[in-house]
Amino acid sequence: MSPFRSLCRALSALTLSTAFLAPGVAWAQTPVAVPGTFAENPIIYFVMTDRFYNGNPANDQSYGRQREKAPKDDVGTFHGGDLKGLTVKLKEGWFRDLGVNALWITAPYEQIHGWVQGGQKEFKHYAYHGYYALDYTVLDKNMGTPQELRELVDTAHSQGIRILFDIVMNHPGYLDIQTAEDMKIDVLWPDWEKDPNLLRNYHNYIDYNSFKFGDWWGRPWVRAGLPGYLDGGRHDFTMQLAYLPDFRTESAEFVKLPKFLKEKADTKAVDLPSTTVRGYLITWLTEWVREYGIDGFRADTVKHVEPEAWAALKAEAVKALAEFKAKNPTRKVDDAPFWMVGEYWGVGPTRHKLTGFGFDAMINFDFQQQEGAFAKPEKLFKSYALAQAGKPVHMLNYLSSHDTELFDRDRLIEGGAALLLAPGGVQIFYGDETARPLGLVPRADQQQATRSDMNWVNPDAKVLAHWRKLGTFRARHRALANGEHKQLGEAPYTFSRMEPIGGDRVVVAMGAKDEVSLPVAGVFADGETLRDAYTGRTAKVTGGKVMLQADQYVLLERVQGEAH
Repeated sequence: MSPFRSLCRALSALTLSTAFLAPGVAWAQTPVAVPGTFAENPIIYFVMTDRFYNGNPANDQSYGRQREKAPKDDVGTFHGGDLKGLTVKLKEGWFRDLGVNALWITAPYEQIHGWVQGGQKEFKHYAYHGYYALDYTVLDKNMGTPQELRELVDTAHSQGIRILFDIVMNHPGYLDIQTAEDMKIDVLWPDWEKDPNLLRNYHNYIDYNSFKFGDWWGRPWVRAGLPGYLDGGRHDFTMQLAYLPDFRTESAEFVKLPKFLKEKADTKAVDLPSTTVRGYLITWLTEWVREYGIDGFRADTVKHVEPEAWAALKAEAVKALAEFKAKNPTRKVDDAPFWMVGEYWGVGPTRHKLTGFGFDAMINFDFQQQEGAFAKPEKLFKSYALAQAGKPVHMLNYLSSHDTELFDRDRLIEGGAALLLAPGGVQIFYGDETARPLGLVPRADQQQATRSDMNWVNPDAKVLAHWRKLGTFRARHRALANGEHKQLGEAPYTFSRMEPIGGDRVVVAMGAKDEVSLPVAGVFADGETLRDAYTGRTAKVTGGKVMLQADQYVLLERVQGEAH
């Protein structure tokens, strides 16, 4: 029996009350992750898998996808990175050496096969980023095989590193020309393959008046503004983002598989009894958890899906991961529950209303906007420590993002220190640790430039060494994420982070040069030997101070095994 069928009974519970939830209406609360090493100190590496490392070149042209010869035309194609490439870098210790304890990977399930117009008809925009889903139940062939995914997860788990999937419940992908051809959805005018100017003339070959669009997702599944479909609404929950079809996750209607999925030869999707759109999506997404031991989700476009859908997804994912761990006790990281972080556009560092209703944390859009404070970060650190008070961590800070911009490549020493020493959780965007350069910038889609290929050939050695020292220091000290913050000195700027009596504690100095005397009273006792994790030097506490030779940053921790 298909594993998807085995969830049918469980799905009955997911066809929840379907009354539309207006803003401010309450919904059933679901548990967040209990305190633990990861929940209290997440250090997440966000990798756009396709742009990272090509571990298996044999899968590069799946579904007939092609690279473009001119760099300016190639910004939106699949570049070859895959799951096997991530495993290669895991085995080399790349992530472990950064102190990373979770990999957030772009959605690896099958995406639309072809491309749509990018920018102002400037480039062919494929779904290399994972946000244009076609079939949630199978891997995209460009990403790899089930065996390669299993090896990735098991390798990560053996190093204490979790795997988080980027997931979307708001929308599937567009119906592009190639997918319509492959899925035999008869909405295309002939001779499209012969047009040398197809990029410019793309939409001339699609019959947007055809009711054959019903063979795609269909009216019960999505709002699409096409013949036979509902139009997108004006509410956050019903609007069509960037003209993408909007899943009707709030609908009470029980649905059957759309025609294209019923006839798709390699799908694992099957009809489920008495199941809504929301129920199908939750089934499909959580089966990756149950089958492979995926540890968490980064949820896209959170504000555009009703909160009860996220709560239902989290509840089912918690059960799915518990089942995986019970069946595979040697393949898990630990016994911590499923973890979920959300992208709710514009959210800051304060605890969000959805934290506790499916989400353990929210991405903090405020941090990147604070770059002016990075040189003198006391005000920022103090305010974030107050916002973060309590455990587990509820905000995830980032320096660079695929949706906004890359942080100044000339300030990654300063920026990396601010990110890796700030209260809250950490999201490292791939290549910030190597000063990956900005890619080519299309006129009308500047975010594409943030997604350039990883610079394996010419990483910035100084930046990398800096990020590794700070990252591994943070990994050892959850007090940096959620401890009490206190300034100890101004020149050089020195602060402590401390958990309650007997808990973790550190002292950090920034802008420290040559021989310095640093205050540590109230944190460390006289006679204790401390280690500077930045230089490896040690010093003994005398009169509430330590004296040592500094190299811009001092990261003081107890020497392992030191009595206190």
